[in-house]
Amino acid sequence: MDKLNILWVNGDAVAAHTMVFMYAINAKTRGWWKDVDVIIWGPSTKLVAEDGGVQERIKLAQQAGVNILACVACATQLGVVEKLKSLNITVKAMGEPLTEILKNGEKLITI
Repeated sequence: MDKLNILWVNGDAVAAHTMVFMYAINAKTRGWWKDVDVIIWGPSTKLVAEDGGVQERIKLAQQAGVNILACVACATQLGVVEKLKSLNITVKAMGEPLTEILKNGEKLITI
């Protein structure tokens, strides 16, 4: 399977700009991976809801064809479900999908 999953749990904006989105966008637009998913989890959830620069990078990633998903439990705990949805982020339960990624031996980067 030609798919990369990026589990983004870091709440640092510098890491978001210089690793998560730099790599995700380039991986998709340069054809390094056919499918690229970024999974927002934990502290990154709050950063996405509050940081306009990160929100812009998400838009660029989406335009490039990167799938952006977020853990609904994290978003609910932080009160940002509607904000994430307004950014066209798929907000859903991610525990089971992450478990399947791991059990299936899919490519996963955790940042």
